[in-house]
Amino acid sequence: MANGYHGAAMDEIAETAHVSKPVLYQHFPSKRELYLALLDSHLSSLTELMMGALNSTDDNDERVQAVMRAYYRFIASDDQAHRLVFESDLINDSDVSSRLETFNKAFADAIARVIAEDTKLPMLEAQLLGRGLAGMAQVSARYWLETDGNLDLDVASDLIYRLAWRGISRFPKET
Repeated sequence: MANGYHGAAMDEIAETAHVSKPVLYQHFPSKRELYLALLDSHLSSLTELMMGALNSTDDNDERVQAVMRAYYRFIASDDQAHRLVFESDLINDSDVSSRLETFNKAFADAIARVIAEDTKLPMLEAQLLGRGLAGMAQVSARYWLETDGNLDLDVASDLIYRLAWRGISRFPKET
């Protein structure tokens, strides 16, 4: 679906997948059902990657670095997965927007729990910071992809990690 949902024909999808169109329809009754299955699969992979990075250490400095690097690696590993997740031309479809919001909320809430546990901030404030950090990772990684390799992945993710860490580390720790 390199040409987006609307630009992809089931014939083209079947050819790319090396299956016949009838076989494709046996598994997915419509192009939309195929799209939702792919979206679910990619969001599941991204969730696993992000939660793995978030839970990889108790050191918050290293945790922020791991999360930023994981976002960049997801985008670098499969350009089409990234486009399917973050550049959908079905964003106004309620099933698509619901799935994306569920992912964004779950990941931001996981970040917020870490922030709330480590600081004196109320959960609502921690959730705002969680959304901000998740958004920073997502938007900057998407921009990085547009640089076509002119900026090394590790350099780019490290720049954003340092920006995020210098901000979030300023919040008071619980005593």
